[in-house]
Amino acid sequence: MYVPPAFAETRPEELHAIMRTASLPVLVSPTATGLAATHLPLSLDGTDKLVGHMARANQHWREFDPHAESLAIFTAVDGYVSPSWYPTKAETGKVVPTWNYQAVHATGRLEIVEDQAALLEIVSRLTDRFESPRATPWTVSDAPPDYIAGHLKGIVGVVLHITKLQGVAKLSQNKSLADREGVIAGAEAESPALAAAMRRTLD
Repeated sequence: MYVPPAFAETRPEELHAIMRTASLPVLVSPTATGLAATHLPLSLDGTDKLVGHMARANQHWREFDPHAESLAIFTAVDGYVSPSWYPTKAETGKVVPTWNYQAVHATGRLEIVEDQAALLEIVSRLTDRFESPRATPWTVSDAPPDYIAGHLKGIVGVVLHITKLQGVAKLSQNKSLADREGVIAGAEAESPALAAAMRRTLD
């Protein structure tokens, strides 16, 4: 991943926060015929594993090279930055559009899980994670056991054992304080989460 020094994010707690914020990562693996890519939820387990599942019909898990590393791509907040938000525009006109974003690339060895008890654990933990903010969370145990067992036959679990994390947080850190504040103000209406992430860089 291209990471300009001004935007490099290396703090483990921030890397993990970006990974937890990202709603739908992309898992990319090499195969004998090229790259396989799947969009799927992945949950960080501790600090060194990503856990999720994919459809059994997806050829990704059958064809990936188990001896090569796979890559999980996470994008947290992102948004377009208009030149009109910079005070510098009125002063010199020397501004151009850009895109601010937070991203993490997690590299590691991919493991496939087919054991039904382990799959149930994976599905249950993922469900609990995404249901937890709700007033009345749904749990896997709310559905009939035989119904869940049938669905488990249609998926496989995936575990990425992380060997390397790379992160980038491009949040206008290379701009003047006035321009950064201008972008925050402009982003408030179009991308409040991006504005909040940028505001934290000023603290």
